[in-house]
Amino acid sequence: MINQTTKDKIEALHRQYINLAKGNDSLMKEITLAEIPELVYNSNAIENSTLTLDDTEKILSGGSLNRKVNVREVFEAKNLAKLTESILENNKSLLNIKLILNLHKTLLTNIDDRISGRFRSGKVWVRVGNHLGANPLFVPSLMHELVDNYNQNKISYFLDAVAHFHAEFETIHPFVDGNGRIGRVLINLQLMNLGFPPIIIQNKSKHTEYYPLFTRYQSTMKFGEFTQLFALLLQESLHKRISILTAKKIIPLALWASQKGIKPNVAANKAKRQTIPAFRLREKWMIAEEFTPIN
Repeated sequence: MINQTTKDKIEALHRQYINLAKGNDSLMKEITLAEIPELVYNSNAIENSTLTLDDTEKILSGGSLNRKVNVREVFEAKNLAKLTESILENNKSLLNIKLILNLHKTLLTNIDDRISGRFRSGKVWVRVGNHLGANPLFVPSLMHELVDNYNQNKISYFLDAVAHFHAEFETIHPFVDGNGRIGRVLINLQLMNLGFPPIIIQNKSKHTEYYPLFTRYQSTMKFGEFTQLFALLLQESLHKRISILTAKKIIPLALWASQKGIKPNVAANKAKRQTIPAFRLREKWMIAEEFTPIN
């Protein structure tokens, strides 16, 4: 869980974001469209895709790579980008089973049409590391319960609700393949439904900040650490959009730190904790040049 101070900070940033977005809808959409290669790269890399961010950008722009890659990885990038764009256009739909299945069908198009858009059933079990997904006999009913509980607002704070949904979705592992990527797409669909921008879960820190949360959730059923992670990433996403709309110049965090006489590692730690309005752009921390920290 997160404390009230963090909730208040997110609410204040959200109000600022909403006010700045008025009359700038097309720009807000362009910012998110520009993020798609990073979002696609990170989500696929979390699932061990070998594509780099540069590779992903080239594929999504219609270019060709200078090396041979698995055709599946090319479709994974294109399909994930396609469904991410689709939720940008239709992010006001109530979360429902049909929508989740359609997203999955798009994700696995030209990859494995036999299992695309279908929950696991019969005797189809899946294992991720030491975790076995839910019994396939109960997957459909578990998913209906999860979606219904989310839509009934049984968890009051929105980030807690999103965090619980994600932890449960990945624990159930309703599909044969594509569970992680669909789960992360659903996080952003839920956030955008609520008027927030999407977040990017970073591949670089998956072994320290993301994967361990699932292991702990499955043994404790406590999802507060997911809320904490999503809260940091949401603040970063809000800071990025606010900075783009208000800053005269955006520069690398390391350069900003040297200008302010701050040690680079101290600035980086502040960025990770979101105690300064820094954000990542192509995997590098950036910040508004004119931002002056309060000592």
